[in-house]
Amino acid sequence: MTTIKLHNTKSRSKEVFTPIDAENVRMYVCGPTVYDRAHLGNARPVVVFDVLYRLLRLTYGADHVTYARNFTDVDDKINARAAESGRAIGDITAETTQWFLDDMGALGALEPNHMPRATAYIQEMIDMIEDLIARGHAYAAEGHALFAVDSWKEGYGKLSGRSVDDMIAGARVEVAPYKKNPMDFVLWKPSTGDQPGWDSPWGYGRPGWHIECSAMSRDLLGPSFDIHGGGNDLMFPHHENEIAQSCCANPDGEFARYWLHNEMLQVEGKKMSKSLGNFFTVKDLLDQGIPGEVIRFVFLQTHYRKPMDWTEKKAQDARKSLQKFYRHIASIISPKMSVAARQQFSDPSVYPVDQVVLDAVADDLNTPKAISRLHELLSSKDERSGTLLVGSMSLLGLLNPDTDIEFLSRPEGASFLTWTGDLSLFARKIDDARKAAMESKDFSEVDRLKAAYIAAGLEVRMSKSGVELVPGPAFDAAKLEGVG
Repeated sequence: MTTIKLHNTKSRSKEVFTPIDAENVRMYVCGPTVYDRAHLGNARPVVVFDVLYRLLRLTYGADHVTYARNFTDVDDKINARAAESGRAIGDITAETTQWFLDDMGALGALEPNHMPRATAYIQEMIDMIEDLIARGHAYAAEGHALFAVDSWKEGYGKLSGRSVDDMIAGARVEVAPYKKNPMDFVLWKPSTGDQPGWDSPWGYGRPGWHIECSAMSRDLLGPSFDIHGGGNDLMFPHHENEIAQSCCANPDGEFARYWLHNEMLQVEGKKMSKSLGNFFTVKDLLDQGIPGEVIRFVFLQTHYRKPMDWTEKKAQDARKSLQKFYRHIASIISPKMSVAARQQFSDPSVYPVDQVVLDAVADDLNTPKAISRLHELLSSKDERSGTLLVGSMSLLGLLNPDTDIEFLSRPEGASFLTWTGDLSLFARKIDDARKAAMESKDFSEVDRLKAAYIAAGLEVRMSKSGVELVPGPAFDAAKLEGVG
């Protein structure tokens, strides 16, 4: 059996992965708050932990791995979106949840075994809070229920490597008269009439953010499970608070044994921000004609524990590399083979994974090394190299049953339309709107123009030097008429 090594945030070292129960390897990953489209940064942990999920399934068997990733569908951001749009909260969360699944599916991400919604676990959260209060780890005050950090001072802060005193000194904490300690965090809070809420022992209200993951992971995976993952921005306070409330509610359990955190994403060397004009969603890129496989390939070229920089050049280079891979694969298998036949891509008895690729992925998800090996397989004269390339790309999520091998193997000139019209007027229009928005902080006109251009099949490239509009494969100049 493959030896898997993972960098455990809790121990700050790479450890050999030993599951609690090899017959049921369990992983929980913090999912999205569903109020809008997923941006590119939201997609990175999905791809990272999808690779780990695929590795675990290959190693232990698909029927012996349980993966849960939640949807936060009760949150103040959702409430604000409902208030400004006039739409029902349930309609917003249902729509954005499906958007997320569609966009992540386009990146080749497998759906987890469980995708619980917070609103379906309210009673489990209430039960856990009541238990924490009974054990002396939480208290009720002014319609709130709060976790008492002092009750577990010996364990709080170990994941992030901070002491409680240091956190109090340096943290931005909510100063509230009902808190016994500034670091105490909310488990339950009151709701007004226009906010979603449920009856509880502490009054009509709704859960705090952290309690949902503790309640859902315990219900689906048990008080002790193998892996907990997420972005490193969640390490404190979210994951620290999860550990505190879960360990105190389940003193005989250990909660998660291994903690994995991916680093953040930048765009062209800078933090993604609407004010910088470099903020975009996964759907934006897909609509601009950038295939999901290209986005995923760019992600995998950087190790998950290192900051990732998305650049236009990386996307262009990734597409060229993938074209070579898919062209080679198309020469060995039929691009139009049936979906049933394509299911065999992930069957190691049909398409085995190259040992070098497998060893790289098993070594703390070293996907850059695995991709380097793909290039070696491509140039190899070994008759088995093509078969190994298929199996290896499947492990990395770059070859799935719905991958359009025929389209992705085409030369770039055949993938994009060449249009000789003048787009400079439209580029100046959105650039002027962006400059005005930098002053007013109102980006609604920029968003409107960008949406219209994308709907017409244009790729909108924004930088300090200006705006460039590039026709994509579905460009329709007629759709620009009337865009004032």
